[in-house]
Amino acid sequence: MENRAEKGEEASENVKITSQLLKAKTGEFDLESILLLKLRGLGISDLGCLGECAGLEWLDLSGNAISHLGPLSSLKALAVLNISSNRVSSLEPLAGCENLQSLNAAGNLLGGVQHLQCLVGLRHLENMRFANPMGRLSNPFCASPGYRAAIAEMFPGVKVIDGERVSGRGSELYQLCKDLDNSLKRFHSPGRAGHAELSGLSKPWVEEGYWDVRPARRSSIVEEAYKQFSEALQECRELSKRADDTISQAERALNIRPDANSYLF
Repeated sequence: MENRAEKGEEASENVKITSQLLKAKTGEFDLESILLLKLRGLGISDLGCLGECAGLEWLDLSGNAISHLGPLSSLKALAVLNISSNRVSSLEPLAGCENLQSLNAAGNLLGGVQHLQCLVGLRHLENMRFANPMGRLSNPFCASPGYRAAIAEMFPGVKVIDGERVSGRGSELYQLCKDLDNSLKRFHSPGRAGHAELSGLSKPWVEEGYWDVRPARRSSIVEEAYKQFSEALQECRELSKRADDTISQAERALNIRPDANSYLF
């Protein structure tokens, strides 16, 4: 994976966040009144007075040149943070963001899973992203094949890592699809009977609307947070369709008649 910090991008990367910049972007004259803030791709290298936005709940700092997150430590209300595609090597200041629920830190310089230890006290943290294959973003520690399992063990309350559910509704789907892929590889070899593409006769893998999000409460911050999860949900939908096709092929290859009650593994 390529990190933005490894590409040597040098275009206008000395911007400091000032109260004038924040007021121009939001139209708010009181920094504490700002709830949502999008500062993507502005060449920001210094977070300046961002810590004065005490009421901030949703923050997008992606695509900048940020290496230090110090001012974020005072943002107690922050729930959703996107710092992807920056130059961050330490997440220590985020330990003060006691209400943080979703963190996207893909495309930075985090060297080891142990650098996440500072976040274990965040009781509301549920969604973490450190790699994004679609955007070719990663972190050095993502080169280790077992890093997701290590994160899941370190953060037992986290439900989604890199867009993949590791707990709660949906985790069984991912594991089952992986098992199906491994067990059915022998039927996909050239020349083997049943290798041809077959149309599925099995019933849908999940009921219609299974992946639809039903937030427990409605607010501007939750609305914005669920927009951030859209990519993960799309991956889930694609995986569900792939499971339907795989089960159908397995039934044909094993000469099993489709039975809605037979999907027990």
